[in-house]
Amino acid sequence: MELERWYLTSYNILFLCTGNSARSILGEALATQLSGGRFKGYSAGSNPQGRVHPLAQELCAKIGYSTKSLRSKSWNEFVGSQSPNMDLVITVCDSAASEVCPVLPGHPCSSHWGFPDPAAVQGTLEERRQAFNDVFIGLKKCVNTLLSLPVEELSREEIKGSLRMIGESI
Repeated sequence: MELERWYLTSYNILFLCTGNSARSILGEALATQLSGGRFKGYSAGSNPQGRVHPLAQELCAKIGYSTKSLRSKSWNEFVGSQSPNMDLVITVCDSAASEVCPVLPGHPCSSHWGFPDPAAVQGTLEERRQAFNDVFIGLKKCVNTLLSLPVEELSREEIKGSLRMIGESI
């Protein structure tokens, strides 16, 4: 019976960044793709760029995540009564972490997992691709750590503490 509950439980997780073109997009794809339906990833930004960075799209496609649904969007899309309730909110850039985030329905647990912006890297295509890959690997490690937690059995405070510890491990 416990095994059935494991697969029937689904959590919404929102990754926030300023531009919503790279880090938060990667978080959305990783959480959704790696969790096997246990988590549904979303992403948004405080000041969306209006496009998903091509190197982020490339990495999402490599893990089998459909890039057709990816788009750069404002976090305001997640504040209305018609928005899906978020269980977890993770900021992945220092800019978004220091901003006043909107009040989201459901009072989700939140944390900060800070990563450098790979879209800001200047250099050759290989250097830029490496920057994206480094962030991708770091986010994947964090998401896998989250997925290893028995979230269904943890209290809200235990979840918050676990999310904080994941962020501190970066």
